[in-house]
Amino acid sequence: MFGLIGKMRAQPGERETLIRILLDSTGEMPGCLSYVIAKAEDDADAIWITEVWDSEENQKASLSLPEVQAAIARARPLIAGFDSHVRTVPVGGAGLPS
Repeated sequence: MFGLIGKMRAQPGERETLIRILLDSTGEMPGCLSYVIAKAEDDADAIWITEVWDSEENQKASLSLPEVQAAIARARPLIAGFDSHVRTVPVGGAGLPS
């Protein structure tokens, strides 16, 4: 498995709109086992995204999907930046294969 955890910053006051765009674009993504979007409690503009994929190749391929490309185009003006990201190797957990 392949995982990513990242912190995205929305433009001030745009976090809810950005979250809606992200949620609307996370339907059918082949190989995606989990895609969780969470609000940071301590920062009104921060969003945490936790992804688990069956492979890094499927994660990269997802960026070419038409619905993901459309979401990126809609979201780009609302994104202030990315604070951090980390690659992980998920080993299992609730809802994931062991």
